[in-house]
Amino acid sequence: MDERLASRDIVLIGAGHTNMHIVRMWKMAPIPDARLTLISPFSRATYSGMLPGTLAGLYEPDEMAIDLYRFATPVGIRVIIDEVTGLDPDRRRVFFKSRPPIRFDVASVGVGSVPAGADNWATSAAFLPIKPMATFRDRLNARLAQLKESNPQSGIQESLQVAVVGGGAAGVEVTLCLEARLRTQGLAAQVTLIDSGDRVLRGYLPGTIQKVTEHFGHRAIAIKSSVRVEDVKDGSLTLSDGTLIDADIVVWATGATPPALIENIPLTKGDDGFLAVRNTLQTTDDKPVFAVGDSATLVDSPVRKSGVYAVREGPFLWDNLQRFLNGQPLKPYTPQSGFLSLLADGEGGSFLDYKGVSAHGRWAWRLKDHIDRKFMRMYQQYESMDDMPAPAARSTVDPASRPVMRCRGCGGKAGAGVLRAALERIGEEHPERQHNAVKHPEDAAMLDPKSPAEMITIDFFQGFMDDPWLVGRVAALNSLSDIWATGGQPTQALAMVQLQEGEPRQQTELLYQVLSGCLFEFDKCGVELLGGHTTEASELTVGFTVMGTLDGKPALLKSDAKPGDVLIITKALGTGTLLAGIPQARTRGEWVDSLLTSMLKSNEAASIVARQVETNAVTDVTGFGLAGHLLEILDASNLDAELRLQDLPLLPGAKQLLEDGLESTLAPANRETAIRTKCSDARLEGSPEYAALFDPQTSGGLLLSVTPEKEQQLHDQLKQAGVDAWTIGRFSETTSTPTLHLTE
Repeated sequence: MDERLASRDIVLIGAGHTNMHIVRMWKMAPIPDARLTLISPFSRATYSGMLPGTLAGLYEPDEMAIDLYRFATPVGIRVIIDEVTGLDPDRRRVFFKSRPPIRFDVASVGVGSVPAGADNWATSAAFLPIKPMATFRDRLNARLAQLKESNPQSGIQESLQVAVVGGGAAGVEVTLCLEARLRTQGLAAQVTLIDSGDRVLRGYLPGTIQKVTEHFGHRAIAIKSSVRVEDVKDGSLTLSDGTLIDADIVVWATGATPPALIENIPLTKGDDGFLAVRNTLQTTDDKPVFAVGDSATLVDSPVRKSGVYAVREGPFLWDNLQRFLNGQPLKPYTPQSGFLSLLADGEGGSFLDYKGVSAHGRWAWRLKDHIDRKFMRMYQQYESMDDMPAPAARSTVDPASRPVMRCRGCGGKAGAGVLRAALERIGEEHPERQHNAVKHPEDAAMLDPKSPAEMITIDFFQGFMDDPWLVGRVAALNSLSDIWATGGQPTQALAMVQLQEGEPRQQTELLYQVLSGCLFEFDKCGVELLGGHTTEASELTVGFTVMGTLDGKPALLKSDAKPGDVLIITKALGTGTLLAGIPQARTRGEWVDSLLTSMLKSNEAASIVARQVETNAVTDVTGFGLAGHLLEILDASNLDAELRLQDLPLLPGAKQLLEDGLESTLAPANRETAIRTKCSDARLEGSPEYAALFDPQTSGGLLLSVTPEKEQQLHDQLKQAGVDAWTIGRFSETTSTPTLHLTE
């Protein structure tokens, strides 16, 4: 049965507690005929309740993080890692910092808050805002390393001066846990908590405040109350009472204020500047936008900013999203009158504040730890596609209600309206683009006689992720690479796109995203999109026919390698196994980040350097894997090659997945084809590096053959051009059939 595009789009902006509840519920029971998209600036979401404990060393960093790729993508939830810069509730568009906008039928904004005044001193090296929490620990470690480097003889100075600004729950807990962490690491530190109020923990029980204050005294943590920070300079703070205090580290944990995105959304705000919502969690403007957690202000029953309320809002948002799509009345949410608050002291104890009861002890920490771990277990269950319900990215409409079987041949083309609408949207949003496909589509494109196309190549593949903009970018770079591998300059391209069946509106959006991605890359290297062809299929497939010119220069060929040449590769290996691991929830988020960075790196700079240094032979590494493409050079040049497996560069995570036996479905065929690959020791055949030889690469790097005399020059110029490079082997005369010899 062919898969159809879902007709409705739900977009979650931010990976906060409430939105993540929607993801968890979706995994158990997807909403029919709808697609869910989760947007976050980071591939890992940090649980705020465990951040202080992680600072104190009570948790490992992974224990407080939700891997968004592993949690969401295996069940067909689209994950977009980028910063949202705006939202148009009328046109139903979400705008990004680095990519084209996407459309939605209903959206939920859950981007949290930022500490008040966090932008005032952002240029100071000592200034560390507590948010974004996903990067706080790394920023803190970087600052500690910087201080240590600045005092090489004594390490970090004898008495490290640390100031935490903000005496709310977050500031108090971070102060306690940070002091415990520094002391445990043997760093003498004077920690001071600064707050504008007359006492810390406003809104808490007097007994809790007294216990915390006394505990601060026992641990020699200073408290400065009723003062504000007027200035932050590296090494010092100026307070409102005129006091100047030393501060090597300034942790900013002040009260909540709206992030820039909230300010940029043209919807009614509450008195505190956050999005105004009714008790249904829908914005008061009656737009298809909900706001949750710290991002929202309940106009009928305001509550203070706390993750507890965000957690409780989750079931109501899940219910109301479905009700909204179905045109049903929304369900009201009534916030609880109070909640249990547990603050870690960093030493294995916690403070408890709940319904008139104040307490402190290890038993309270055990309670907090139990609650936090139970919560996180719900979001760290990373299942493969086979373990979960049918992907929600596709329609689950009853097959009996579908139209009759679609025609094939030319009858299988996507509708003319889809193509026209996608091109018109690109033309409207990017009027500077002069591509013939956008400005003047014709039955056949006219080539510029002044720049004749001397080379032509074709390449296409099925979408590797549910992100058509990224797929379009990688497909473009992958197709252009064949021209760059011969030392040419690509000039024109024709697109081939297969779209899933679906409503014209959804097909238009899909095609728009794909074409926007490819044009993003084509524009950077001066390639004109002349036109193309679209048709319907069961899954997205994207490719290009690319033409190029040598500008009178000789081509860089596979047949010109020489005996004694060294072999250099410009990208690490492992894209095949990493991509295979995504639907199985085995590829970690940080591995996906580095994988995408590699695939989105153009080979143009490496090609230019290869010609400048006069390399002998060049090819690119793609679907046949390193061994397959290297054997093509050996056959063309009639040479042998020796390759040291331990010199092979692997992308982060690839070695671990290969050791676990995970591989691309094309890898076995690549091994069978590369039968002239001989190991000096049979035990090497069980190594992950050996498996990486046959791993099919998507948008892989270049293989360069160069004389030993020019090896260092090639490395230096590649580095100067921003290209990584590794020497992995050497060519030699062949005695019979060209063979690849592998050593340890």
